[in-house]
Amino acid sequence: MNTKTVIDSDAPSFETLGLAAPLLKAIAETGYTTPTPIQAKAIPLALQGLDLMAGAQTGTGKTAAFSLPVLHKLLPFASTSTSPAKHPIRALVLTPTRELAIQVEESVKVYAKHTPLSSLVVYGGVDIKSQTPALKKGVEVLVATPGRLLDHIEQKTLSLSQVQILVLDEADRMLDMGFMPDLKRILALLPKQRQNLMFSATFSNEIKKLADEFLTNPTLIEVARSNATNDNVSQQAYAVAASQKQAFLVQLLKEADTNQVIVFTKTKLTASKLARALQKEDISADAIHGDKSQKERIEALDAFKAGKVKALVATDVAARGLDISDLPMVINYEIPSAPEDYVHRIGRTGRAGASGIAISLICDDEEKYFAEIEKLIKKSIARQTAQVKTQTRSSSSQPDKRAHATTHVSATSAPRKSKSSSTDAWFNKPYEPNTAVAKAVVRTSPSQSRKAPVAALLGGLKQRS
Repeated sequence: MNTKTVIDSDAPSFETLGLAAPLLKAIAETGYTTPTPIQAKAIPLALQGLDLMAGAQTGTGKTAAFSLPVLHKLLPFASTSTSPAKHPIRALVLTPTRELAIQVEESVKVYAKHTPLSSLVVYGGVDIKSQTPALKKGVEVLVATPGRLLDHIEQKTLSLSQVQILVLDEADRMLDMGFMPDLKRILALLPKQRQNLMFSATFSNEIKKLADEFLTNPTLIEVARSNATNDNVSQQAYAVAASQKQAFLVQLLKEADTNQVIVFTKTKLTASKLARALQKEDISADAIHGDKSQKERIEALDAFKAGKVKALVATDVAARGLDISDLPMVINYEIPSAPEDYVHRIGRTGRAGASGIAISLICDDEEKYFAEIEKLIKKSIARQTAQVKTQTRSSSSQPDKRAHATTHVSATSAPRKSKSSSTDAWFNKPYEPNTAVAKAVVRTSPSQSRKAPVAALLGGLKQRS
């Protein structure tokens, strides 16, 4: 793959990038005046029709970097007609998760609000029939997850025959989630003559192979070192025994001077259990993972954004696509096996130039994973030893209420059981066995132990004389 690398350059304003007036008006209404580095470099090249392989840290404005040039290039085809034929799908944006798909399409709507261009998002987890009416009306920009897009293709509710621009957002995550077969099926259905834009926070060998398959002489854009982490995110690591992780997490959350923290786990089961355990410690918490319905996930995310939930416990399904402004802290309760996931997890904080804190809790079995993370990000993170304070309440997910009750009763009732409180001296005398009764028992024991005769199967038993 022949690539041209673009060096960082500054752009004083969006007006210098060559975008159409309706888009500039929408940008101004959002309050943005200066493009981020990835926007300053990607937008002019995308407007030229070049294929791009763009890498940037999460939270640096990648969505606007591809949605603005896409909308600009589709403006000549915009129509106010109500005929579906006038609104074929001309741009396809593929994302790995539902949350990211929803947020990308929301951004497209914001930037396109002063144009006749329409957009739609389709994803799994909801009734496919609810998405069909909007598709039949026609949309120029379709944002989709790969699986649900193929569902619609099989049901013939959409056509990709007029797609002019393909965008792969968070391409590395799509490969991590096993979407390569789906991507190949989708690519085979697209017109060969099209523009391709691939955006990702990390560049692995697999990503480069994917780029070889569907990009044509791409221009490589990197606004930061590949697989780097944000400099404005303070990274901390604590060595803690696995058995003390939950207690230490509770301690961190209660002492943290913030009302918003994302806590990352590796499995859905751990996420659910941990959220319930935090609730028992009077910490407002909820879980978000792949087993939850889309409605439950959206409700949990909305409650978190509104400040009703302090700790959002999430699996890596939420590491991409959660766009929460000014999120101050993330905690890696469990260290991810794939080091790239660490980059995306902590990329949820320190977005758009804000500062953030990323804390990792590392037990002995996870040291090897964290060593791979340090190798990837080319940075060594000093380990602190976790100082777990003694808790008056059990910090386990299933507190032993009986233990607490026993301690309480023994503390309050012990004085009443003191020997000195007896009024009759006889009760304080030591036990003395009745020797006469004991001898009688010994004499009668042999005869009592003899068993009665048992009849034989045939003829019975003879009695001894």
